[in-house]
Amino acid sequence: MDNAAVPIGGSAATRARLLTATERLLLEHGYEQVSVRAICTAAGANSAAVHYHFGSKDNLVAELLQARLGPVWAEPLTAVAPGVTTVAQCVRIIVAPLADLATDPAGRLYLHLLARIVLGRRSVAWSERWFGLQPWEDVLRAERPDLDGREADRRWMLAFELILQQFGDPLAGDRVPSADAVDTLCAFVTAGLLAGSAGKR
Repeated sequence: MDNAAVPIGGSAATRARLLTATERLLLEHGYEQVSVRAICTAAGANSAAVHYHFGSKDNLVAELLQARLGPVWAEPLTAVAPGVTTVAQCVRIIVAPLADLATDPAGRLYLHLLARIVLGRRSVAWSERWFGLQPWEDVLRAERPDLDGREADRRWMLAFELILQQFGDPLAGDRVPSADAVDTLCAFVTAGLLAGSAGKR
C-alpha cells in the first residue's frame, strides 16, 4: 500500500475507535444498515481506515467478535488439550457461555454476528487460535484417531453450524434455550462428532 492510501491515525487507538464505533452502530442499526463509511465517520477516522486496519467489514466484525467473545472462553480453554479433554467436555465449554450470552441484548448481537459469519461460510481472518478448526480437530482425532483431518473438520463445522442455529438465529428473537434444551443440544452435538464413519455398518 502506498503512503497516499494510508489513513491518518494508523494506530492501535484508531483500531480501538473503529471497534467501539462498529459495536455501537451494530447495536443501534444491525449489520446490513451499517456501512464502512458510517463506521469510519463515527470513529472519526479516515474513510479508508477500515480497509487499512482490517481489510474488510467482515474482518472488522470478526475482530470485534474475538475481542468480545474470546474472554468468555479464555479460562476454560486454557485446560483444553488433546487426549486430556474429551469431546463432550469441549462441546460443553463451547455451548455454556453462549447460553449466558443469549440472555443479554449485546450478547445476542454477538451471537447473531457470529452466526452470520459461520453460517454464511464467509472467509474472514480469524487471529485467535480457538476461532479456527485446528485445536478442535486435534481433540476429536485424539478420541477418534480413525478420522482424518478433513472429516474431523467437517464434523466440527456441522457442530458449530448447529450450535449457532440454536443461539444465533436472528429470527429467534429473544428466545433463551432452557437448561434442558442446552443439555440436549450438547448431547446431540457430541454424539454427532463421535459417530461412526459414514458407510460403515
